[in-house]
Amino acid sequence: MSRILSFLATFLLLFVVFIIASASISPMDIVLGLITSVIVAAFSSTLLIKEAPTKVFNVIRWAWAIAYFFYYFLIIEPKCHWDVVKRILHPKMPIKPGIVRVPYDVKSDYTITAVACSITNTPGTVVVDVDEEGKKYYVHWIDVKATDPKVCHEMISKTFEKYLRRVFD
Repeated sequence: MSRILSFLATFLLLFVVFIIASASISPMDIVLGLITSVIVAAFSSTLLIKEAPTKVFNVIRWAWAIAYFFYYFLIIEPKCHWDVVKRILHPKMPIKPGIVRVPYDVKSDYTITAVACSITNTPGTVVVDVDEEGKKYYVHWIDVKATDPKVCHEMISKTFEKYLRRVFD
């Protein structure tokens, strides 16, 4: 039963992503999406969804994912882009680059990866390593404002963890 639910969850996610990415609901695209999603789900469902496949169908998790998506792309990204643009255009280019340790407080591999990707996709920060044993990210920061790990957590990853924990953990 768990394997069937994993397959269905993977299939549905792949199909929805395919339709959104293709931006078309023509019969040909729907058929192609169905065929592609079935094939990929058959080979990858047990690798992608390892525990509790019913989590994928939880409406509250989807609501948090959508809220995070809008918050990230409408508030966090533009703010960080503007900060980097100001630094680039400033005559003195006020940067203070460095690598800082940022502890994380999430459990699942998906959440750890999603937070790391969010940090990396945000202009001005790049995750260069993940220490799973020590539960730390090593982040290259364009303008190091603090080196204390707790302060770095507050400034860099706390917001991402807040939303993504509700989606994945």
